This record gives sequence, structure tokens and C-alpha cells, in this order.
Amino acid sequence: MKNQQIADIFNEIAELLELKNENVFRIRAYRRAAQNIGDLSKDVASLSYEELEAVPGIGKDLAAKVREFLETGRIAKHEELKAAAPGGLLELLRVPGLGPKKAKLLSDKLKVKGIDELEAAVRAGRLSGLPGIQKRTEENILKGIELLKRGTERRPIGRVLPLAEEIVRRMRSSAPVDQIEVAGSIRRWKDTVKDIDILATSRDPAAVMAAFVKLPQTNRVLAHGETKSSVITDDGIQVDLRVVDKDSFGAALQYFTGSKQHNIKLRERAVRAGLKINEYGVFREPGEKKIGGAKEEDVYRALKLAFIPPELREDAGEIEAALEGRLPDLVTLADIKGDLHVHTKWSDGSHDLDTIVQEGRKRGYRYIAVTDHTKGLGVAHGLDEQRLREQMRLIARANEKLSGFTVLAGTEVDIRADGRLDLADEVLAGLDIVVASIHSGFKQPQEQITRRLLAAVRNPCVSVIAHPTGRLLGERDAYAVDLEGVLKEAAKYGVAMEINAYPLRLDLNDLHIRMAKGYGVPLVISTDTHVANQFDYMAYGVSVARRGWVEKRDVLNTLSCEQLIKRLKACRSRKKREKASA
Repeated sequence: MKNQQIADIFNEIAELLELKNENVFRIRAYRRAAQNIGDLSKDVASLSYEELEAVPGIGKDLAAKVREFLETGRIAKHEELKAAAPGGLLELLRVPGLGPKKAKLLSDKLKVKGIDELEAAVRAGRLSGLPGIQKRTEENILKGIELLKRGTERRPIGRVLPLAEEIVRRMRSSAPVDQIEVAGSIRRWKDTVKDIDILATSRDPAAVMAAFVKLPQTNRVLAHGETKSSVITDDGIQVDLRVVDKDSFGAALQYFTGSKQHNIKLRERAVRAGLKINEYGVFREPGEKKIGGAKEEDVYRALKLAFIPPELREDAGEIEAALEGRLPDLVTLADIKGDLHVHTKWSDGSHDLDTIVQEGRKRGYRYIAVTDHTKGLGVAHGLDEQRLREQMRLIARANEKLSGFTVLAGTEVDIRADGRLDLADEVLAGLDIVVASIHSGFKQPQEQITRRLLAAVRNPCVSVIAHPTGRLLGERDAYAVDLEGVLKEAAKYGVAMEINAYPLRLDLNDLHIRMAKGYGVPLVISTDTHVANQFDYMAYGVSVARRGWVEKRDVLNTLSCEQLIKRLKACRSRKKREKASA
């Protein structure tokens, strides 16, 4: 898929335009287009010109540039800007958090031409005394370099899964495969992925291999064998395809799904039971009589274990739970009744209320919560008190016409640096749901970040804390926070923690989710939708929830609308009673 390549080019154009002090609205247009193309659930190459122009933030000019890339592999405007940029500057711009102006300063003053030279300059103290450079700046540059290097080893699943799915689709249509599945850490839904593992069965493995190495995504062939081949894609991701016998497919799928430690535990248990398990099947010792392997369930059944879903296979107690009949009944996508974090054109979303409602209904939801940003987030055109009241009236009128579907009036209110919320309580009290989140001050000390979140949790109006650790995979680490302390307080008041399904967030992560569940904190799984197709990201949120051992009963938006509103009101009442007795 070319989506991410085009998004990267548009982001780079925006940074190069910023260096030239060009029109700020033009710069924002490229950044918005980059985000929306990167977030498309369809391959941009499959869109007609009309469909491309209809993507929010694209329009005729940028649609032409997308077509130019698809036809030529380049964009002339991008090449022109790159040619005018000082040598090495583009590489510096890759460092998360560095910014175009600071990158140019370092390029001009220190003549550094790449990441390694920049890192050496920081460690040698050469940045000291430069305008705007402080000790904290140097520390942040080193963190950004570390984050960048990490990102070259493992990619966010949201960047890799669409590619894996596209490869599987193409193999199904162009090669004689009978069964084909993605395995590895993608199938376990880990938040970051190193490479892509695919398994297949076929009566003609040679034809499958020939089709695989000729895929349009292939940049370089590493190996081309009779039953196994490896390629590097245009995005630099290694993809391994194995064709196995039909009666070994289940055992191979289990083996290559992993994790390594999970498989070690299974093999140890097999040895004690007089069995051998590997990618070829399940065998009885001595004599190696094959007793299973066509289906993945054969492996667990032979070891007298309940089937363990792929998301749980991390050697985190799942084998013991399977042995004792304690495996959770994991939440599914079908359990979700609505999305509780959705943006519209009133702030930085791309669609009006009617469009958002239609998209929610298409997915079988019974409700959505409109949670546009508040005034403190000026870049998102956040709502002040007056505009929020206007939007509440619009939602009330919409609900009068809707049948079997409810729009909840809400907001994503900003948590200020001192812990106060961005809008007055008397306004927030009139909403159905208040989602509170941090959008600034990510580098504050742990104590300050923690105080801000605790203040929001205790606020009588707040229902949910959104993206609680603030991370962006590959771009920004989580801020420093005593999350355990925040979770304990959230459990006390019944405030929900969000599992943000946006693929670069997945925040809370699986470990934090399991911690929240352990403390009895209610959870919501929401998409943070800004563009209609982002509703599809709910699958990412549900999958990371499953990695955290989450069941339907743990998630508020598996409730009916009536039950949900009752729970939200109970949370507010509890905090009001606590405040009154304090």
C-alpha cells in the first residue's frame, strides 16, 4: 500500500515549507492531508479520482499530487523542495520532536549532516550556547534519536497490518492457495511489529512462491525457495511466506504465531506428557506417531488445555489459566454498542453530525458520543462555552428525529497545566459524557502530570480519561505518570479509562489495561474518530483490550444506551457525595 509513503512525503513537504516560512494554512493543508491519507483503511491506489478528491483535506490539487506519485513514484514539488534544502537537513527532520526550525539551526551552526553526527554533537556538548538550546533540549534530542532508532527495528501495527492484509488478498486472488493466514506478532496484535509472517497451504507450492516474489509491493527478493520465500517491501519490511502441508497447518500456525516463551512452556508441558510438538504437528513419544496438527486446536487439546486465543499467548499466566479453567471470555468487536470518542467539524473532525451518525449506524452501533475539543486546544478550533451549548441544542434536535440510535452530547475537555478543566463545571454538568485528556505539557515532571490526571478523575463532571499516557507509537513516548495511583483513584470513583483505538496510540496498552482491570476500573474502547473511516479502528482497540484480558463486562460501551447513561450518572453522583462529605 502506498498510503504511508504518500503521507510521509506530504509531511516532509509541510516541514520544508515551514523552513521557507511559507503560508501557514498551506502547511496545515499538507499535514492534514498526510494524516487522512495515512489513516485511510483502503489502498489509495484503488480509489478513483473522484473518491480521492472526496477524502477530507485532499481536494483537486493534492489529489493530482497523489496521482502523480502513483504514476511516477515521485512528486515534483517534493523533489524541488528537497533539492533546495541544505545537505543532511532532511535526515535531521526525521528526529521526533526536533522540529524544522531547530533542525535548520543545528544544520547551519554545527554543519551536522545526519543522525549519527547530531548524536555525537549532543554528547560532545557542542549544542551548548546555541539560541534556544537548553539542557532539557539536548536530553529531548537524544530521546528522539533513540525513539527513531527503535522505530526502524519495530513498526506500529497500524502501519504493518494493512500491508499484511493486502498481501494476503493479492495471494488469494493470484496464487493457488487453499488456506492462508498472517501469523507472528501481528496475529497476537502486539502494538509494534518487526516483520510479517504468512502461512499457506497449496497443491502447487512452486506457483505460490512465484506469485509471492512478484508482488507489486516487493522491492527486493531475499530468498526464493520451493516452500519458503522472503522479500523486502518498498517500505523496508521483511515478509516471509511458508507453504506447509495441509495436515500441519494448525501446528505451524500455532508455532509461528508464538510468542517464543509461550511456545517454550507448551513444549515443556508436552515433554512431561510424553509428546512432542513442533511446526509439523503433535506426536506421541516414543515412535513419533502423529496425533494432530491440521487444526490449531489440536495442539492445545493434546496438552489438555482450553484453546488459548492468540492475543493472550505471551507467557503471562495464560497457560496456567487454561489448565485451571480460568481463561477470560474475551470481549469481541460484536460486543461494542457504540463509540464514545468522536469528533466533528465543530472542532477538528472532517464531517458534520449527520455524516457521523450515518457512519455509526452503518457499523450497527446504537449510540455515539460527540466529543469535540474545547477552547484551550486552539489548533483544533476547540469549542468555548457558547459554541458547546449551540452544539448541545443541535444534538438534541437530531435525537428528536432519530429512532433506535442516540447521539450523546459530550466533549473532550482539556486538562490544563494546573489540573483545572478547560470549561466551567456548570457547562460540563449539562453533558451526557465528559472525556478529559492532556494535550500539552507532556514533558512535565511525573508529580505534575499525575496531579493533573488525579484532579480530572476527582472532578464531578468527568466520566472518562482519554489516551491516559499520551503516547504516540514511533513518535512520542508516554509521559511520566504514576498510572497506578491514577487507576486506584479512578476505581474509587468509577471513572473509566479509555483504550484509544487509534493505531498510533493504543493507549492504554495491554499491560496497563490488565492493571486497570485488576483494580476494577471501568474501561471504554473508543476510536477518537476524526474521519469517517477511522470508525474501522475499533478492531484495533478491541484487540489490544483482549491482550489485556478484558471481558465484555469490563467495557462500558458494551452496555445498552440506557445502561450506559445510568452508569455515567452513578459515577457523577458518587463524586458529588464524596465532595459534599469532604
